[in-house]
Amino acid sequence: MGHIRMGWRGLAAALVAGTVVPLAAGAAATDAHAAPPRVRCSSEKTGLATKLQRDITAALRGRTGLTAVSLHDRTTGTVCELRADQRFDSASTVKVTVLATLLWDAEKQVRRLTEREADLAFDMITKSDNKATTVLWKQLGAAKVSRFLSAAGMTRTVPGGDGHWGLTQITAGDEQRLLDLITARNDVLGDSARAYALRLMNEVVPAQRWGTPAGAPPSAVPHVKNGWLSRATDGWRVHGLGAFLGGGHDYSITVLTHGNRTMAAGVETTEAVARAIHSNLGSAGGAEKTGTD
Repeated sequence: MGHIRMGWRGLAAALVAGTVVPLAAGAAATDAHAAPPRVRCSSEKTGLATKLQRDITAALRGRTGLTAVSLHDRTTGTVCELRADQRFDSASTVKVTVLATLLWDAEKQVRRLTEREADLAFDMITKSDNKATTVLWKQLGAAKVSRFLSAAGMTRTVPGGDGHWGLTQITAGDEQRLLDLITARNDVLGDSARAYALRLMNEVVPAQRWGTPAGAPPSAVPHVKNGWLSRATDGWRVHGLGAFLGGGHDYSITVLTHGNRTMAAGVETTEAVARAIHSNLGSAGGAEKTGTD
């Protein structure tokens, strides 16, 4: 994993401070109150933020669903955000939170997972097994999940009530914090817990490896978890989480969508954003880091 040249909070602060790429001239709505949120990027690599903002915006142009995006690349010191605080029904992406809570709780108890817990965790992540998730959700309880969320700094995530884990309210910003915890050393999840989570996310069955891996460089090792859910309102929710490590890569992508007419439309949106990100990060290798743009 790459050395963190600028911490996540520092990069986020840079976004707030205004060191971001503006929307292309002429694209803003005439009514400021109706203007859609803009893709905002900050990077230590010259020109990269501009390219990412342009290409992510282009990937979303003309799509009917609502999309949130978060990117964190440690190698180039890059952050991109779009609707990072917008809440979505989690669908199966919450399974990574359930796994992280299970591992966090086991570490606090200074114990290994039981064989039963390990089997359930494997099925939950690699096969997106709902029954396994329900068993672990009930075992942990919403209160314990909430305590993990607090420890992780995932302050805008709200666990689903009455056992409805798939209706947990998540944000792209919080999911990115979770991916950050899984991919770099921290005080919340130990090294063994992080390695365990990454291994399961790398072993997701082929039929569920769509989404954020689209367009990823062959030298990057993908770790993925997707979620999909259709409801009477806001159509299909289709989400993708991905971490890409090794071969000089150290970045993670979150794409959350709802309002898709079909699941395929949500997958197409997620993969269009992913391709725009992978293309720019792949071509950014070797350029000089000269500050934020």
